[in-house]
Amino acid sequence: MNYRHAYHAGNFADVLKHAVLALVIEHLKQKASPFRVIDTHAGAGLYELGGEESQKTGEWKDGIGRIFGTELPPPVAEILAPYLSVIAHENPPATLERYPGSPLIARRLMRRGDALIANELHGDDCAHLRQLFARDPQTKVMALDGWTALKSLLPPKERRGVVLVDPPFEEAGELDRIVDGLANASRRFAGGTFVIWYPIKDARAVARFHRELGKLGLAKLYMAELSVRAVPHEGELCASGLIILNPPFTLPDKLSVLAPFLAARLARGRGASCRLEWLSHDQVTSL
Repeated sequence: MNYRHAYHAGNFADVLKHAVLALVIEHLKQKASPFRVIDTHAGAGLYELGGEESQKTGEWKDGIGRIFGTELPPPVAEILAPYLSVIAHENPPATLERYPGSPLIARRLMRRGDALIANELHGDDCAHLRQLFARDPQTKVMALDGWTALKSLLPPKERRGVVLVDPPFEEAGELDRIVDGLANASRRFAGGTFVIWYPIKDARAVARFHRELGKLGLAKLYMAELSVRAVPHEGELCASGLIILNPPFTLPDKLSVLAPFLAARLARGRGASCRLEWLSHDQVTSL
């Protein structure tokens, strides 16, 4: 699977992932002390929805295109407000021409004194990041392998923050890398929040992945999955998930409102659903 960000910017998976990232950052802002955002596979940072890559797939139309500028139930609108405010900032009024990636969403929500590390190995995307954040003293752009970055950048000097891991899944074994990477990273930055994205293509492989994560013995490990149809078309991504280590205490309740709404609003066929579950607790919620 090739999940280079430009082809999929603003799709259903981005909506859930970036909404969660925004909620985590908003929670970090409740304390005055500074924090750091580390984005290990940052992409290009900003995407033209009329560009060649986005037009080739059109995935944003069934993702953010069904959310931004539409009427939302008040509880959902409140939950999505930080995320949608960044999208509005990057577009002319009442239009949707550009989609901000995770590093730009993080940067727009950060305060003075907070810090961002945006790491991207792909040459063209890294160059776009450097241009996007040129002369920004709060942002450092790096070009390391994402898994190397996860090892070398922890712990942050602020001892507070969130780490987003969003691999492209271009090589076999990425789920195993996530397990190994999280085991190591959680020792280096025990109090940090980690948000890790994964595609769901093989249900048995994902079930094994969850079991291996559970064996790590981490005290607060939460999972959120979103499927927009039960049976995918050939080659189509129709389900993905997030592993969240040390989620803000308010996040599960907010996801219990947001995830069912997204499953209904973003459905592309029968069987659209969501699943929310503690992988390290007895408490289980499946929706």
